[in-house]
Amino acid sequence: MSRIFITGSADGLGQMAAQLLVKAGHSVVLHARNEQRAREALAAVPGAEIALSGDLSSIQETITLAEKANNLGLFDAVIHNAAVGYTERRRIETVDGLSHVFAVNSLAPYLLTALIHRPKRLIYLSSGLHRSGDASLRDLSWTDRRWNGFSAYADSKLHNVILAFAAARKWPSVFSNALEPGWVATKMGGPGAPDSLADAPKTQVWLATSNEARAMVSGEYFYHMQPRQFLSAAADPAVQEKFIAECARISGIQFPAP
Repeated sequence: MSRIFITGSADGLGQMAAQLLVKAGHSVVLHARNEQRAREALAAVPGAEIALSGDLSSIQETITLAEKANNLGLFDAVIHNAAVGYTERRRIETVDGLSHVFAVNSLAPYLLTALIHRPKRLIYLSSGLHRSGDASLRDLSWTDRRWNGFSAYADSKLHNVILAFAAARKWPSVFSNALEPGWVATKMGGPGAPDSLADAPKTQVWLATSNEARAMVSGEYFYHMQPRQFLSAAADPAVQEKFIAECARISGIQFPAP
Protein backbone atom coordinates (compact mmCIF):
# COMPACT_ATOMS: atom_id res chain seq x y z
CA MET A 1 0.00 0.00 0.00
CA SER A 2 1.08 3.59 -0.63
CA ARG A 3 1.49 6.65 1.58
CA ILE A 4 0.06 9.78 0.03
CA PHE A 5 -0.07 13.48 0.96
CA ILE A 6 -2.96 15.49 -0.50
CA THR A 7 -3.08 19.27 -0.31
CA GLY A 8 -6.44 20.97 0.03
CA SER A 9 -8.18 17.85 1.28
CA ALA A 10 -10.62 19.41 3.74
CA ASP A 11 -13.38 19.35 1.12
CA GLY A 12 -14.07 18.92 -2.58
CA LEU A 13 -12.04 16.65 -4.83
CA GLY A 14 -9.15 16.44 -2.37
CA GLN A 15 -11.44 15.04 0.29
CA MET A 16 -13.08 12.65 -2.17
CA ALA A 17 -9.70 11.36 -3.35
CA ALA A 18 -8.62 10.89 0.25
CA GLN A 19 -11.75 8.89 1.04
CA LEU A 20 -11.17 6.63 -1.97
CA LEU A 21 -7.53 6.08 -1.01
CA VAL A 22 -8.30 5.25 2.62
CA LYS A 23 -11.06 2.88 1.52
CA ALA A 24 -8.51 1.11 -0.69
CA GLY A 25 -6.18 0.65 2.28
CA HIS A 26 -3.64 3.40 1.62
CA SER A 27 -2.16 5.69 4.26
CA VAL A 28 -3.25 9.27 3.67
CA VAL A 29 -2.01 12.54 5.14
CA LEU A 30 -4.47 15.39 4.74
CA HIS A 31 -3.96 19.13 4.55
CA ALA A 32 -6.10 22.15 5.33
CA ARG A 33 -5.40 25.86 5.57
CA ASN A 34 -5.80 26.11 9.36
CA GLU A 35 -6.19 23.94 12.47
CA GLN A 36 -9.99 24.11 12.50
CA ARG A 37 -10.20 23.00 8.90
CA ALA A 38 -7.65 20.26 9.62
CA ARG A 39 -9.89 18.87 12.35
CA GLU A 40 -12.82 18.96 9.95
CA ALA A 41 -10.77 17.16 7.33
CA LEU A 42 -9.92 14.35 9.75
CA ALA A 43 -13.55 14.01 10.75
CA ALA A 44 -14.58 13.72 7.09
CA VAL A 45 -11.95 11.09 6.24
CA PRO A 46 -12.01 8.45 8.99
CA GLY A 47 -8.87 6.38 8.86
CA ALA A 48 -6.60 9.14 7.57
CA GLU A 49 -3.21 9.23 9.27
CA ILE A 50 -3.11 12.92 10.24
CA ALA A 51 -4.12 16.34 8.93
CA LEU A 52 -1.50 19.08 8.60
CA SER A 53 -2.38 22.77 8.60
CA GLY A 54 -0.79 25.53 6.59
CA ASP A 55 -2.04 28.60 4.71
CA LEU A 56 -0.76 28.21 1.15
CA SER A 57 -1.20 31.91 0.48
CA SER A 58 1.80 32.53 2.75
CA ILE A 59 5.30 31.64 1.60
CA GLN A 60 6.47 31.06 5.17
CA GLU A 61 3.47 28.92 6.12
CA THR A 62 3.96 26.84 2.98
CA ILE A 63 7.62 26.33 3.84
CA THR A 64 6.59 25.28 7.35
CA LEU A 65 3.99 22.90 5.90
CA ALA A 66 6.73 21.23 3.85
CA GLU A 67 8.78 20.84 7.03
CA LYS A 68 5.81 19.25 8.81
CA ALA A 69 5.36 16.84 5.92
CA ASN A 70 9.05 15.94 5.90
CA ASN A 71 8.94 15.28 9.65
CA LEU A 72 6.45 12.50 8.93
CA GLY A 73 8.88 10.70 6.65
CA LEU A 74 8.71 9.78 2.99
CA PHE A 75 5.63 9.72 0.77
CA ASP A 76 5.02 7.51 -2.21
CA ALA A 77 2.95 10.24 -3.85
CA VAL A 78 2.00 13.87 -3.38
CA ILE A 79 -1.23 15.12 -4.92
CA HIS A 80 -1.21 18.89 -5.44
CA ASN A 81 -4.94 19.48 -5.26
CA ALA A 82 -5.35 22.76 -3.32
CA ALA A 83 -6.59 25.73 -5.32
CA VAL A 84 -8.77 28.80 -5.17
CA GLY A 85 -11.23 29.56 -7.95
CA TYR A 86 -11.83 32.09 -10.65
CA THR A 87 -14.52 34.14 -8.89
CA GLU A 88 -12.25 36.66 -7.14
CA ARG A 89 -13.54 39.96 -8.46
CA ARG A 90 -10.50 41.92 -7.41
CA ARG A 91 -6.84 41.22 -6.92
CA ILE A 92 -6.51 40.01 -3.33
CA GLU A 93 -2.99 40.63 -2.05
CA THR A 94 -1.30 38.14 0.25
CA VAL A 95 1.03 38.87 3.17
CA ASP A 96 3.89 38.57 0.67
CA GLY A 97 2.39 41.10 -1.72
CA LEU A 98 1.34 38.48 -4.26
CA SER A 99 -1.92 37.74 -5.98
CA HIS A 100 -3.89 35.28 -3.84
CA VAL A 101 -4.62 33.10 -6.88
CA PHE A 102 -0.97 32.93 -7.92
CA ALA A 103 0.25 32.31 -4.36
CA VAL A 104 -2.09 29.38 -3.67
CA ASN A 105 -2.47 27.82 -7.10
CA SER A 106 0.99 28.34 -8.58
CA LEU A 107 3.67 29.24 -6.08
CA ALA A 108 2.61 26.90 -3.28
CA PRO A 109 2.84 23.77 -5.48
CA TYR A 110 6.27 24.96 -6.62
CA LEU A 111 7.43 25.41 -3.02
CA LEU A 112 6.07 22.07 -1.85
CA THR A 113 7.58 20.31 -4.87
CA ALA A 114 10.94 21.89 -4.14
CA LEU A 115 10.89 21.28 -0.39
CA ILE A 116 9.09 18.00 0.34
CA HIS A 117 11.35 14.94 0.17
CA ARG A 118 11.05 13.67 -3.38
CA PRO A 119 8.25 11.11 -3.69
CA LYS A 120 7.91 8.43 -6.33
CA ARG A 121 4.93 10.18 -7.91
CA LEU A 122 3.75 13.76 -8.27
CA ILE A 123 0.22 14.63 -9.39
CA TYR A 124 -0.92 18.18 -10.19
CA LEU A 125 -4.57 19.10 -10.65
CA SER A 126 -5.00 21.45 -13.55
CA SER A 127 -8.05 22.39 -15.62
CA GLY A 128 -9.12 22.53 -19.22
CA LEU A 129 -8.95 26.29 -18.76
CA HIS A 130 -5.15 26.02 -18.72
CA ARG A 131 -5.35 26.16 -22.53
CA SER A 132 -6.38 29.81 -22.15
CA GLY A 133 -3.40 30.60 -19.89
CA ASP A 134 -0.70 33.10 -20.79
CA ALA A 135 2.39 31.12 -21.77
CA SER A 136 4.50 34.28 -21.90
CA LEU A 137 4.56 34.13 -18.07
CA ARG A 138 4.49 37.90 -18.00
CA ASP A 139 3.46 39.50 -14.71
CA LEU A 140 2.75 36.21 -12.90
CA SER A 141 1.28 37.90 -9.85
CA TRP A 142 -0.90 40.36 -11.78
CA THR A 143 0.92 43.40 -10.40
CA ASP A 144 0.71 45.42 -13.63
CA ARG A 145 -2.17 43.87 -15.52
CA ARG A 146 -5.77 44.86 -14.99
CA TRP A 147 -7.26 42.13 -12.83
CA ASN A 148 -9.31 39.38 -14.44
CA GLY A 149 -10.13 36.52 -12.09
CA PHE A 150 -10.95 34.06 -14.86
CA SER A 151 -7.66 34.74 -16.68
CA ALA A 152 -5.66 34.61 -13.43
CA TYR A 153 -7.14 31.20 -12.70
CA ALA A 154 -6.42 29.97 -16.25
CA ASP A 155 -2.83 31.18 -15.90
CA SER A 156 -2.41 29.32 -12.62
CA LYS A 157 -3.73 26.08 -14.07
CA LEU A 158 -1.24 26.40 -16.93
CA HIS A 159 1.48 26.89 -14.31
CA ASN A 160 0.48 23.53 -12.77
CA VAL A 161 1.02 21.74 -16.09
CA ILE A 162 4.33 23.54 -16.65
CA LEU A 163 5.51 22.52 -13.17
CA ALA A 164 4.43 18.90 -13.63
CA PHE A 165 6.31 18.65 -16.92
CA ALA A 166 9.37 20.44 -15.52
CA ALA A 167 9.57 17.96 -12.64
CA ALA A 168 9.15 15.07 -15.10
CA ARG A 169 12.04 16.38 -17.21
CA LYS A 170 14.36 17.21 -14.32
CA TRP A 171 13.66 14.17 -12.16
CA PRO A 172 13.56 11.06 -14.37
CA SER A 173 13.14 8.80 -11.33
CA VAL A 174 9.77 10.43 -10.51
CA PHE A 175 6.44 9.94 -12.29
CA SER A 176 5.14 13.51 -12.57
CA ASN A 177 1.87 14.23 -14.36
CA ALA A 178 -0.97 16.73 -14.57
CA LEU A 179 -4.67 16.18 -15.06
CA GLU A 180 -7.99 17.88 -15.44
CA PRO A 181 -10.78 16.41 -13.30
CA GLY A 182 -13.50 17.96 -15.45
CA TRP A 183 -15.96 20.73 -14.71
CA VAL A 184 -17.78 19.24 -11.75
CA ALA A 185 -20.19 20.43 -9.10
CA THR A 186 -17.77 21.24 -6.30
CA LYS A 187 -17.76 24.47 -4.32
CA MET A 188 -15.41 25.84 -6.97
CA GLY A 189 -17.16 24.39 -10.00
CA GLY A 190 -20.67 25.45 -9.02
CA PRO A 191 -23.95 23.52 -8.96
CA GLY A 192 -24.48 23.61 -12.73
CA ALA A 193 -21.24 21.90 -13.70
CA PRO A 194 -21.92 19.14 -16.26
CA ASP A 195 -19.18 16.53 -15.70
CA SER A 196 -19.38 13.50 -13.42
CA LEU A 197 -18.50 14.35 -9.83
CA ALA A 198 -18.09 10.66 -8.98
CA ASP A 199 -15.45 10.24 -11.68
CA ALA A 200 -13.59 13.48 -10.91
CA PRO A 201 -11.25 12.18 -8.14
CA LYS A 202 -10.45 8.84 -9.76
CA THR A 203 -7.62 9.93 -12.04
CA GLN A 204 -5.49 11.38 -9.25
CA VAL A 205 -6.03 8.23 -7.18
CA TRP A 206 -5.07 6.10 -10.19
CA LEU A 207 -1.93 8.11 -10.92
CA ALA A 208 -0.92 8.01 -7.26
CA THR A 209 -1.28 4.27 -6.76
CA SER A 210 -1.81 2.22 -9.91
CA ASN A 211 0.82 -0.21 -11.17
CA GLU A 212 -0.72 -0.22 -14.64
CA ALA A 213 1.84 0.66 -17.30
CA ARG A 214 -0.28 3.52 -18.60
CA ALA A 215 -0.30 5.14 -15.13
CA MET A 216 3.42 4.69 -14.54
CA VAL A 217 4.43 7.39 -16.99
CA SER A 218 5.78 10.91 -16.68
CA GLY A 219 5.22 14.24 -18.37
CA GLU A 220 1.67 13.37 -19.43
CA TYR A 221 -1.67 15.14 -19.13
CA PHE A 222 -4.81 13.16 -18.34
CA TYR A 223 -8.60 13.43 -18.26
CA HIS A 224 -10.57 10.52 -16.80
CA MET A 225 -7.50 8.25 -16.93
CA GLN A 226 -6.92 8.94 -20.62
CA PRO A 227 -4.26 11.16 -22.22
CA ARG A 228 -5.61 14.51 -23.32
CA GLN A 229 -4.29 17.37 -25.42
CA PHE A 230 -2.63 20.17 -23.49
CA LEU A 231 -1.25 23.58 -24.36
CA SER A 232 1.98 22.73 -26.14
CA ALA A 233 3.93 25.57 -24.53
CA ALA A 234 3.81 23.67 -21.23
CA ALA A 235 6.19 21.07 -22.67
CA ASP A 236 8.72 23.71 -23.80
CA PRO A 237 11.83 23.51 -21.59
CA ALA A 238 12.40 27.25 -22.04
CA VAL A 239 8.94 28.00 -20.67
CA GLN A 240 9.51 25.58 -17.79
CA GLU A 241 12.85 27.16 -16.91
CA LYS A 242 11.33 30.64 -16.99
CA PHE A 243 8.54 29.63 -14.64
CA ILE A 244 10.91 27.91 -12.23
CA ALA A 245 13.29 30.88 -12.27
CA GLU A 246 10.48 33.31 -11.52
CA CYS A 247 9.15 31.19 -8.66
CA ALA A 248 12.67 30.91 -7.24
CA ARG A 249 13.16 34.67 -7.52
CA ILE A 250 9.85 35.45 -5.83
CA SER A 251 10.18 32.89 -3.02
CA GLY A 252 13.93 32.60 -2.51
CA ILE A 253 13.60 28.81 -2.80
CA GLN A 254 15.55 27.14 -5.60
CA PHE A 255 14.29 24.11 -7.47
CA PRO A 256 16.45 21.12 -6.43
CA ALA A 257 18.98 19.66 -8.82
CA PRO A 258 18.28 16.25 -10.40
